[in-house]
Amino acid sequence: MTIVPVSLGERSYEVRIEAGLLDRAGDALAPYKTNRPFLVVTDANVAAAQWHRLEAALRSAGLQAELVTLPAGESTKSWAHLEALTDRMIEHGIERRDHVIALGGGVIGDLVGFAAAIVKRGCNFIQIPTTLLAQVDSSVGGKTAINSRAGKNLLGAFHQPALVLIDPDTLDTLGAREVGAGYAEVVKYGLIDDPAFFEWCEANGRALLDGDSEARAYAIARSVAAKAAIVAEDERETSGRRALLNLGHTFGHALEAETGFSDRLLHGEGVAAGMALAFGYSVRRGECSGQDAGRVVAHLRAVGLPASLADAGIEASGARLVEHMLHDKKMSAGTLPFLLARGIGQTYLAKDVDLADVAAFLDGR
Repeated sequence: MTIVPVSLGERSYEVRIEAGLLDRAGDALAPYKTNRPFLVVTDANVAAAQWHRLEAALRSAGLQAELVTLPAGESTKSWAHLEALTDRMIEHGIERRDHVIALGGGVIGDLVGFAAAIVKRGCNFIQIPTTLLAQVDSSVGGKTAINSRAGKNLLGAFHQPALVLIDPDTLDTLGAREVGAGYAEVVKYGLIDDPAFFEWCEANGRALLDGDSEARAYAIARSVAAKAAIVAEDERETSGRRALLNLGHTFGHALEAETGFSDRLLHGEGVAAGMALAFGYSVRRGECSGQDAGRVVAHLRAVGLPASLADAGIEASGARLVEHMLHDKKMSAGTLPFLLARGIGQTYLAKDVDLADVAAFLDGR
């Protein structure tokens, strides 16, 4: 087992990573038992693929659980499902010392975490992420949210989990497209500040996507360690350090908004195209070499991820995509910071970006 600590003082917790961990989760969860059964929240797809494993693990440890199954998909991150879940938690008798378990991908983790943040002014929750994207990114760091009509993740709270249990074997039940979408977040860590890891991705990304267990375990552990270090330094994104984790997201969220946050473009696919666009725009500003930007595009396309608006099936004008960006939660005093790059492993936060210039750039993509 690989254990990555997330060091946040009294809010510190462990991320435990091991193949087959879901089948042994009862031992890890036993210390969090109260006089009520655990409330496990998942979606319909994960319930069919993974619930039997967790249920057996809990039963073998003498633990009880009740299952709440929600619809699969981004649309579940909504007011309606948040209200239904919080009502269910209250009916269950959740107290502040209790732990709700989020079993699933980023949608379930974000929704359950937000519900835990607001029920009884804050109860506890445990993440058991089952997608690559959730394992390397959204399950760690305490960002929880739902979407609004205006945009993605505009309603939420910082609320750290008590524990994160990652079993790479859960990826075996996913389709290639969903694993690929999660892989975009793996590549992100190399592009932020670790060019050696990006080189590893170039050499091993295809094997990871094809199911190589060692490659998957290594990528997950290294990604989690990278995120844990950034979160420990800047938990609430106040110093600017944590903002680096948003590489590709400003462009990517605009693309997701244009597709209605639907399965037309998965979140990780939007991030992939967004990272390529961020590097392309950095070239336009004369801050990044075309060679580095070309490497990013080439690798994303080599693993089947979109690296342009056309690849992502986006036909909207630059002005329309910038209009989506105006609802970005990072807007401050009318200015939208962008994550740009001076090269691979040299991401930085730019606060002088002209949105009209961004629109003109996008019209050429």
